[in-house]
Amino acid sequence: MSIARLVASLTIVAALGGCRAQTPPPAASTAAATGVSRQRPIVVQGAMEVEVRALVATLAQPVEEHVQGWTFWRGTIDGYPVVVSKTFKGMANAAAATALAAERYHPIAIINQGTAGGHDPSLHVSDIVVGTDAINIGAFKTGTRAKGAGSDFSEWKPMDLIRTEGSAGQDPNAWVMRRFPADAALLAAATSASSSYSQGRVVEGVIASSDVWNSELDRIQRLHDEFGTSVEEMETAAAAQVAGFAQVPFIGVRVLSNNITNGDAYNGQTAERCQAFVTAVVRAYAARLPR
Repeated sequence: MSIARLVASLTIVAALGGCRAQTPPPAASTAAATGVSRQRPIVVQGAMEVEVRALVATLAQPVEEHVQGWTFWRGTIDGYPVVVSKTFKGMANAAAATALAAERYHPIAIINQGTAGGHDPSLHVSDIVVGTDAINIGAFKTGTRAKGAGSDFSEWKPMDLIRTEGSAGQDPNAWVMRRFPADAALLAAATSASSSYSQGRVVEGVIASSDVWNSELDRIQRLHDEFGTSVEEMETAAAAQVAGFAQVPFIGVRVLSNNITNGDAYNGQTAERCQAFVTAVVRAYAARLPR
């Protein structure tokens, strides 16, 4: 290379380097300037439009985002960042939406909430169950029966699909019900918010999840007696499992929209009542976080 070309090359490199040095770092947004974006958000999930509509309306300056078919709304409640997630119904949808939220928003906590059907006859429509645990009641190994011998749910054994690398159906060590416990700080926040709820009772209990809608009273009775289930729905346990893998604090909150065990009929207004209570939980939890 000639001296002239070498000098020209060095001049270009220097010029480019100068341009890079003069390029300012990304400008801080208004949210960052106020310190909001520096806080990890609280993610609040609901499966259906009716289970997120009131939450979105509560957000200050909500921004709607679409990620691979799922919808999220970013905003704040009392100045703290909150992301509302519409997960859609079912275990697969809830798990996927939770994974996306954990990866995209790096939340400080996840609250899964919405409506549920009652398993406990002492609970009534509009009562709220704060989940001390969530369980998957769709993971069972059936009894062995010959053709024509029918089916008997009392023979079914729960399967912990996380407990073994081998066949969960063949490993007796996996024949236990996996429980996903609530985060202690979130549970404390829900307890402190319970006095704000006047449409029913707020109780602690076990939230059961699966892609099965149970209407057989004997099956519900066994689930309640053996596993302590308070309500059933289709998302919480899946979201709790993924949140656990992502090491994000989690809690499930469910309002009874009906209870087949005592004849309480469906009430569609319960979804908004649950969202109002969960908003109080968010406020109580955020108030304990460092700003």
